[in-house]
Amino acid sequence: MIVWLNPSLPGVGSHALGTSGEPLLDGFKAIYGDNIAKLLALVAVLGLVASFHTIIFAKGRQIYSLSRAGYFLPWLSITHGGRKTPHVAMVMGSVTALAIMFGLWFGFGAEKGGALIGGTLLNMAVFGAMFSYFMQALSFILLRQKMPDIDRPYRSPLGIGGAALTMIIAVVTLYYQLTGDPAYTRGVLWVALWFGVCIAYFALVGRHRLILSPEEEFAMAQREKTGA
Repeated sequence: MIVWLNPSLPGVGSHALGTSGEPLLDGFKAIYGDNIAKLLALVAVLGLVASFHTIIFAKGRQIYSLSRAGYFLPWLSITHGGRKTPHVAMVMGSVTALAIMFGLWFGFGAEKGGALIGGTLLNMAVFGAMFSYFMQALSFILLRQKMPDIDRPYRSPLGIGGAALTMIIAVVTLYYQLTGDPAYTRGVLWVALWFGVCIAYFALVGRHRLILSPEEEFAMAQREKTGA
């Protein structure tokens, strides 16, 4: 909607938006003026804080799950004695992310380091998200086809069609990002390198020390039941 509507605003135009680092805020300024635009930007920042908290919770759960299954070091799945939360995974994930950003900031300087954090590093996260959406939708379709009768606490009303649409949107998004943004391409290459290192680690070390998670135990039980 920003790409479609903002170029028509007076005093903005396509060229200004194409070189802007904050096209949404520029649209607010053109309509409401600087003061109200700053207030709207503050509201947007509150949304970013909510996303930040969600990322921390999800990151902790992912690191905990991978550690519990044997992919990561075992002590990363230690949970809090009273609250039963994966506090070690949450703290280590946050410390690692902060160390990477500080390394980029001080290693390349404020200007180039900030560009790497806001461009390449952020785009790596976007690629990871699109890839995960694609794989989740694919898993949804395979489960619907191969295990149609298992108990599901929630059934998506969109079904296989909705999952297929998710896969198409993810692929289209990745295509346009790769063809339109050189910084995004660098991010994708770094993610591909990370995936390669992780696959090599699993092939040489991880697969020999796996601990089945409840989900994997369920999948194996279903396979034995169906004879697949």
